[in-house]
Amino acid sequence: MSVDGEAVRPKVDSEATDEPGWDVDPDDDWALAVVATVGRQLRLRREAAGMRVTEFSAAVGYGDDLIYKIESGKRIPRPEYLDAADVALGAGGLVSAMQEDLKKVRYPKKVRDLAQLEARAVELQLYNPLTVHGLLQTPEYTRALFQMRRPAYAADDVERGVSARMARKTVFERDPAPELSFIQDEWTLRRRLGGRMVVRRQLEHLLEVGQLRNVEIQVMPMDREEHAGVDGGIEVLKFEDGTAVGRSPGVANGRPVSDLRQLRLLELRYGIIRAQALTPRESTAFIEQLLGET
Repeated sequence: MSVDGEAVRPKVDSEATDEPGWDVDPDDDWALAVVATVGRQLRLRREAAGMRVTEFSAAVGYGDDLIYKIESGKRIPRPEYLDAADVALGAGGLVSAMQEDLKKVRYPKKVRDLAQLEARAVELQLYNPLTVHGLLQTPEYTRALFQMRRPAYAADDVERGVSARMARKTVFERDPAPELSFIQDEWTLRRRLGGRMVVRRQLEHLLEVGQLRNVEIQVMPMDREEHAGVDGGIEVLKFEDGTAVGRSPGVANGRPVSDLRQLRLLELRYGIIRAQALTPRESTAFIEQLLGET
């Protein structure tokens, strides 16, 4: 679990631009198993069709090296690769259908684990003091954040990160809907990360999401003389069975915790921050004012 801090692993080696695919995390056992199974099925289908690697690579329009990597389970094929392979093998859609098997493993394990927790939670309390929280970000804002990271990410890794973060937004589509509480420091809304138009669209999106009945967005003004969030972000996820999990840099060295005493500490801090922040209605008016100034 992460306080909105999922990361995309930059590529270690550079790949030709005509070779679409993603590296497999060597520590992600489930992803390794899925990708190995898909790769083996692709190799068996190619061999059953009587095609050598060189013939197959010419048919799909990708290099021999990529073919070997995918068939050996060292590379996650992108959807367009599977579509080209489906046509070349005359698979009638069966190879393209493997996209469903790969849809989740294309994202880093930390992102998948976080998304699974968010998908089960009935209440989420979220405070991010550095940027707009990931669940509230627009694609353009997210892309700008990934592009400004150093060392720089490859363009492919940036898009992978954007896709992974946007995939978590299914939490807003659940029925019954979970209760979502967000606190944003004023300065995270004022900084023009990505440029003026990116920030304008981000503020507009906050106003749109804030209209949902199950969502509360509160702004912590910069003029507050007391702030209970100085120890860093907070994330508390509560589940239907009464259990919960939380994380904050100021508790347990930032590790996820489920111990009741530590959870009470996180909830206490979060409750104080909510009390110190503007109310949801005041926050809406404040964001509208910022939008007019941007």
